[in-house]
Amino acid sequence: MSMGTDDAGLTLLADPTRARIVRMIRDSADGRVLVGRVAESLGLRQPTVSHHMAALHDEGIVRREKDGRRVWYSLDPAHEERVSALLGPATASGEADLSRVIDDLTARYRGVFSPETVARYVTDSHRLLTVAGRPALETSRTAAFAASRLDDLTRIEGHAPDRPTVLFVCVQNAGRSQIAAGIVRQLAGDRVIVKTAGSAPAADVRSSIVHALDEIGVPLGGEFPKPLSDEAVRAADWVITMGCGDACPVYPGRRYLDWEIEDPVGKPAEAVRRIRNDIEARVRDLLSSLAETAA
Repeated sequence: MSMGTDDAGLTLLADPTRARIVRMIRDSADGRVLVGRVAESLGLRQPTVSHHMAALHDEGIVRREKDGRRVWYSLDPAHEERVSALLGPATASGEADLSRVIDDLTARYRGVFSPETVARYVTDSHRLLTVAGRPALETSRTAAFAASRLDDLTRIEGHAPDRPTVLFVCVQNAGRSQIAAGIVRQLAGDRVIVKTAGSAPAADVRSSIVHALDEIGVPLGGEFPKPLSDEAVRAADWVITMGCGDACPVYPGRRYLDWEIEDPVGKPAEAVRRIRNDIEARVRDLLSSLAETAA
């Protein structure tokens, strides 16, 4: 069914997985993608991507082009402008205004860090976030990551908050660590500072993780995958690793736990729920330990 002038089909993009697929098509080098490459990049199964791609094709949002045995998908030019209006500008357009980020964070940390220190952390945070390509919301993510590292640095330098800090680390920071952090925030509120990182962070949190958390009333908010930084480890009281091996540096005075938890990437919804419930049980035990330590 062709959409024509009817925008009803664009409501398909309310689904985060379809939005990510369309964004990936739009931001690709030549404006077209293969299902297999999309599945690999997003950590999804090919049948799942094919299902979403078929829905997008049926509504005329994407076009299909056969090339021998391969099938390429691209955006229908008739809807590119409206798709961009819904998804935001393409990541390849414009440059990150790091000078504005530096100015804003310099004002925020005036009297705590010098402008040179702030500038160094902003530029380094931007470099770390864009190693594998320019992510969505590149500039705002740079600002958030740099501010988080500067907050960690204040604690390292002796300005410790009166509450414990827990750092969850997994490989992509798109599944297990995000589940754990979301549940801690929901259960502990402001009583615990919770952070996440990945030894090889993905571009975005998996949509299956967002759905699994939403099912139990846990919002993900503006969280996104972040690289593992030395400051995050040094500022933490507890460091919980999940499948990232020896990527996490060890410092004295911190408590380290390694949770052997199955990776939810590419798993069906029921398996993701099982993993979520396992993590929730461990989080509840952890919070009990934190309460006992504080007592």
